[in-house]
Amino acid sequence: MVGESSSNVDSLKSSNKKNKEFDRAVILALVIVFLAIMSRFFVIVNAGERGVMMQFGKVEEQVLGEGIHVIVPIVYTVKKLSVRVQKQESSAEASSKDLQDVFTDVALNWHIIPEEANAIFQQIGDEKEVVTRIIDPAVEEVLKAVMAKYTAEEIITKRGEVKAAVDDYLTLRLVTYHIAVDDISLVHVHFSERFSDAVEAKQIAEQEAKRGEFLALKAVKEAEAKVNLAKGEAEVQRLLRDNLTPEFLERQAIEKWNGKLPMIVGDGGKNLLDLRKLVER
Repeated sequence: MVGESSSNVDSLKSSNKKNKEFDRAVILALVIVFLAIMSRFFVIVNAGERGVMMQFGKVEEQVLGEGIHVIVPIVYTVKKLSVRVQKQESSAEASSKDLQDVFTDVALNWHIIPEEANAIFQQIGDEKEVVTRIIDPAVEEVLKAVMAKYTAEEIITKRGEVKAAVDDYLTLRLVTYHIAVDDISLVHVHFSERFSDAVEAKQIAEQEAKRGEFLALKAVKEAEAKVNLAKGEAEVQRLLRDNLTPEFLERQAIEKWNGKLPMIVGDGGKNLLDLRKLVER
């Protein structure tokens, strides 16, 4: 009897333990369900985002800013959109004013205008749809319009002006879709191989022409120098001829005389006449 009583007590304890564990599990499940239900009454908009509120799928005018917001579940839903600066790289082919093929790689920094997030979601969609439906086609069309205003040479030499034109055109185009342009870079602008070879050949020809002009100018200068030198020598000779008069030569001889009279010598080395002895007498 004692053994049977002890067995019943252990069985009762085990049953109570299982009941307690079951109750805890039920309570935990109810808490989770409650929190899940309560969470539907709140929405958190993170930093760099805006919340687009919709009532039964209809976009509301109110745009939710960063932070926590209370909503009525089922009636209202919220779509979050990033309003941070995003980078989009695109490549486009266009034609220059002189009908040369221009290939351009563009890096565009853009962002959704925060207070117009509801409008862009209603008209276009989320960020991916903005890129595929608006930004990529706009970049391609603007590049074609701008490049057509410049020759291939001007696209290279006036790169800053071309970039500014692309920036202005693209800004005006995208702002109508609630998109702001932060910056645009023409990462790489290149032309067809045939045109590049023609440009290189032209540069070589221009260099050769400049070298030929330099050599021709050098030859002209050397010839002018020789002519001037010859004229100078001729002028010196003329001056000498004009100034070598008998009076000038006599004066020069007197100035150069050392005061000694000459001695006349005959054949065989005999002194015929010594003028110095005559002067001494």
